[in-house]
Amino acid sequence: MEKIILIGDGGHAKVIEDCIRSQGGSVIAMLDDRYKVKFYEAHIVKGPVALIEELLTDEVKVVISIGSNPIRKSIVERLGISNEKYAVIIHSSAILSGSVKVGHGTVVMPGVVVNADASIGFHTIINSNSVIEHDCVVEDFTHISPGAILTGNVKVGQGSHVGAGTTIIPSIVIGSWTTVGAGSSVISNIESNVTAVGVPAKVIKREGL
Repeated sequence: MEKIILIGDGGHAKVIEDCIRSQGGSVIAMLDDRYKVKFYEAHIVKGPVALIEELLTDEVKVVISIGSNPIRKSIVERLGISNEKYAVIIHSSAILSGSVKVGHGTVVMPGVVVNADASIGFHTIINSNSVIEHDCVVEDFTHISPGAILTGNVKVGQGSHVGAGTTIIPSIVIGSWTTVGAGSSVISNIESNVTAVGVPAKVIKREGL
């Protein structure tokens, strides 16, 4: 039975805890810097993130249970632990092809389908009932929101966020650290560091502008 420390104790952590339990694992600690001291709640250790130094043993792994892509990346950099110490969490109801690659620290939520030869990076969120079709590449620190559909051979760059219910047609490339708004229909490539929304999706904001 896998033992997990969650970094972050909000709504997203609740869903990840359910995913861990569906695998037969257990959460032994939920660490968050809004806590100043160590305490116990329902046999789970809670306290500041610095407690990880005390709790992380050979038998324990870690998941960053925070929805924000930039914050998740910054915490990984802050902790400085090896990728192998991060768990891969896949809800028992998710369906993944045997040829799919999933990076450490990634969470695959209930009802997800990931098809043949798709590749999912490190510390990524594949949220409930989303579909990642064949040959897609989803890079590190991304978030594919509930109900989003990536049709075949789509690439989503590092740190990007695909909003709930968005559909991306085949062979589209989404750049890095880009946000695609909920309910969008993406029929052409979208560059890095922008926000795009609509049907069809159009860029409405560029970083720094």
